[in-house]
Amino acid sequence: MDFFKKFGLVILAGSGILAALIFYSLNIPHKRSANFVERGVMMVFSPVMKPAARMSGSIEDVWDNYVNLVGVRQENLRLRNEVKELNERVVAAAEATFANQRLEKLLGMKNSIKIPVLSAMVVGEDLSSWFRTLVIDRGSSSGIAEGMAVVAADGVVGQIVKVSPTTSRVLLLTDHASGIAATIQRSRARGVVKGKSEGLCSLEFTTREEDVKVGDMVITSGIGGVFLKGVPIGEVTMVKRGEYGIFQTVTIRPLVNISHLEEVLVVQREPHD
Repeated sequence: MDFFKKFGLVILAGSGILAALIFYSLNIPHKRSANFVERGVMMVFSPVMKPAARMSGSIEDVWDNYVNLVGVRQENLRLRNEVKELNERVVAAAEATFANQRLEKLLGMKNSIKIPVLSAMVVGEDLSSWFRTLVIDRGSSSGIAEGMAVVAADGVVGQIVKVSPTTSRVLLLTDHASGIAATIQRSRARGVVKGKSEGLCSLEFTTREEDVKVGDMVITSGIGGVFLKGVPIGEVTMVKRGEYGIFQTVTIRPLVNISHLEEVLVVQREPHD
């Protein structure tokens, strides 16, 4: 009895709803007007059915929106992956284009040299205030020897100073210990290109009487047998003649951008003693 007292209203309401559903189901196949009982049920339950219908519609809308959002998110992820792949392809294509351009220029330098040369990749560098060297991926096993000249597409790079079986160290023309016999291309004035600070070089032992001007091209003279004659070294950026002394001060900017160097050529000719 206590159970029915406590849950009687709920049971009554549930029974009413069940009865209404049964009446509706029995009358679905028949095309006729609603009878008295059906109209009463509809009147009683219409206040409940309208909010229920609205709630059902709202739940359906929420579910549809959720499904749509899941689809949009998946589509966004797919599009992001496609964009990422396309960007990677663009970067790879650009890198291949730049590498092609560098190698074409290097091939032009290689074809201009009439003796055997060996291409190498730059794999390390030491551009400290004391030493300016590069490490290349070729060594004695490839026929590299100390003293060989190293050039790039734009001109002189330096000279091999240390060799291991698989790698070699290149002393750059901008190092203080470097010295390259050179000539002013226009006037044929001679001197020795020495490395100096800030990635520049100087033309030493050029007398005050020699004709040297800003903008002159400096090339290798071929004296000493290390570098072939006529390889570009750099451009004169400053000429200073002091009141005293027999030499003038000449500053040169190398043509080769050492900080961007990736490939070089090693001239396989034993230097003269």
